[in-house]
Order: sequence, then C-alpha cells, then structure tokens
Amino acid sequence: MVSLPAFFSRTLGLTAAQRGRELSSSSPQHDGERFQNVKPRPEERLRKTLGIAWNVLFNKPDDTVPAGALPVDTLTRAQLDAAPDRSLYRLGHSTMLLKLRGQFWLTDPVFAERASPFKRLGPKRFHAPPIALADLPPLRGVILSHDHYDHLDRETVLALAETTEIFLTTLGVGDRLIEWGIEASKVRQFDWWQGVEVDGIQFTATPAQHFSGRSLFDGNSTLWASWVIVDGDLRVFFSGDTGYFDGFRAIGERLGPFDVTLIETGAYDAQWPYVHMQPEETVQAHIDLRGRWLVPIHNGTFDLAMHRWQDPFERVTGLALARGVALSTPRMGERLDLAAPHRGERWWRNVVEPVAVPKAAWRLCASRDAEDVKSS
Repeated sequence: MVSLPAFFSRTLGLTAAQRGRELSSSSPQHDGERFQNVKPRPEERLRKTLGIAWNVLFNKPDDTVPAGALPVDTLTRAQLDAAPDRSLYRLGHSTMLLKLRGQFWLTDPVFAERASPFKRLGPKRFHAPPIALADLPPLRGVILSHDHYDHLDRETVLALAETTEIFLTTLGVGDRLIEWGIEASKVRQFDWWQGVEVDGIQFTATPAQHFSGRSLFDGNSTLWASWVIVDGDLRVFFSGDTGYFDGFRAIGERLGPFDVTLIETGAYDAQWPYVHMQPEETVQAHIDLRGRWLVPIHNGTFDLAMHRWQDPFERVTGLALARGVALSTPRMGERLDLAAPHRGERWWRNVVEPVAVPKAAWRLCASRDAEDVKSS
C-alpha cells in the first residue's frame, strides 16, 4: 500500500521540492528548511485556519461567481501572428500572453477548468480561455511566479513543453518542472534580484510577499517572486501573488519606473492580509513602483475569496480615479498595446443574470411563432 506522503510525493512533486531545498540552501530567502518572507507573517492558529476553511467551503455568498456569461474576445493563431510587437492579452486570472520582438511569452499558465489538484473539485473557471491551448503559437518562454494551482497547472505546462523554448522560474519551481518531465536544459531558476537576458530582453525575479506549496507536506519549499521585464525602453512589472510590503518601493527605485504594472487585485480578504492585497494596496504598490499604467490582474476567472466577483474591478477603478492613476481594464482576450495602453471598458458591469422566462410564456411565444409561420 502506498503511504499518504508517498502519494503526494508522486502526484504533486514533493521530491522535486526536496531536491530544490539543496539547491536553495544558499539563498538569503532560505532558512535552511524553508523559504521565508523578508517580514515573516504571524503564525496562524489552527482554530483560525479551520474557521477560514469552513467559511470558504460553506459560507460563501452567492455573488462570488458571475450571474451571467463574461465577455471574452476569441483569439486565433492568425491574429496573434499578425499582432504588432508589444501586444499583451489577458487569457484569464494571471495568465498573460506577451508578444515581444516577434516572439511570445506566457506568464503563470493555467488553462485547466479548475484551479485545483482535483478534476471535479475546486474553483471552476468563469470563462473559457480566449484561445485553446493547442492553438497557441510556439512560445519563446514561460514565466512562473510560484507553484500554487491557480498559477502553475501541471497539464498546461506539460502540453506546452514541446513548443516552449525556455521556462523561467523561481528556486525550486524549476525542480518541479524537471520532476514532471520538462527537459532540464530548458529550465532556468532564479533567486530574488537574479535574472537573465534573452534575445535582448531582460527578465529579473524580484521580491514578493507570499508563500508556496502544492500539498500538505511541502509548504514554502519553493520560492515565490514578482518579475520585471525590460525590452529596450519598455518596462513591465508582473506581480505574481503578493501582499503589500516595502519591496515595491525598492523594486521601483532599482528597476523602475514602469510603463505598465500588472498587479494582483483579487482573492483578497481581511483574514489573509499578508499574502494578498486589498485594492487600496494595489494602487499604492503601483505608485511605489513608479508605474504609469496599472492593469489589475488575478481576478475575473476563479472564485478564490469571499468578495463579490466584480468587487476588485469596481474598487480599484474608484481608487485609481481618486488618486489620478491611469487604469486599463481590457476584456479577456482583448489586445492591449503595452507602448500605448487604452483604458478599456467597464465590461464587468454588463454581466447580468439572464432573464428567466416562465414556461407558459415560452409556450405562448412558440404558438405565436407557429401562427406567424402559417400566415407567411
């Protein structure tokens, strides 16, 4: 009989995390056993943790999921091939497709129906990806911020393996990919403030305040990070997942200012302030980074918190307006020009519940349609 730890080791990549510990032991972020934040978050008591889990599972409001279908701009391979450089597309949650110097880069790829280790349990997508996984163009690279299920989907990564040239990851996450079967020669792993230049584009892993793990046994065994992308005179910040911390100011001072910041605005709650930001903090982080245009991400795809699904959009829109921050809210699949972003529509306000028509009314309409056909 296979033991429970062995089961998780095989299915969730625990052995990779154990190997990563040896690789990461020299990191300033590693205490010899686990990775840690610059400012450690307070220890959570078991009672509080169980209480949060109970509320998430059994006390969710009905409006944490959309009442109707979300507008999604369907993409084709031909459209992407014809798109100009410095194009960006939101494919859902934190999965962003960027076209730089004629080649494509994908952040935190998740095309799965659920952000979960299970096929039939866990947060389900609100919308299909704007383009099917099989229709994506070959990728120059995939950029990974950390290993949580809503940012790293095993099946998606394995499907992309043959058509992706390079995987840029944080320490330990690369070991997971290798354990899953990705060629080691394609994987590059980085600590905070480390990076690489690829085809003239500089990628740097930068600090974040979060945590990691894919099972009950491997918490914080891999590193989490934000990423900075510099393409000539274009500077883009991708937050991954993070709480608010002083690191944003340091990143802005060292690597800013940024033309576009892609910052998480969703899955927040007062019960977990150290790992996700409230919208007020998202706007402040953008200001700390010395950003020009703010694009709120990590929203609109999965139900991961207790707030209304549209609240992240509404709150960040009002806050950005009050503080004079240029905000862009493209639809899923809508092209955004990184060199000259547009504001986008308030598309989430048009997502309404379909009007229910009583069966008697349906029968009346059907009989009228039949009469119309006869008369014509």
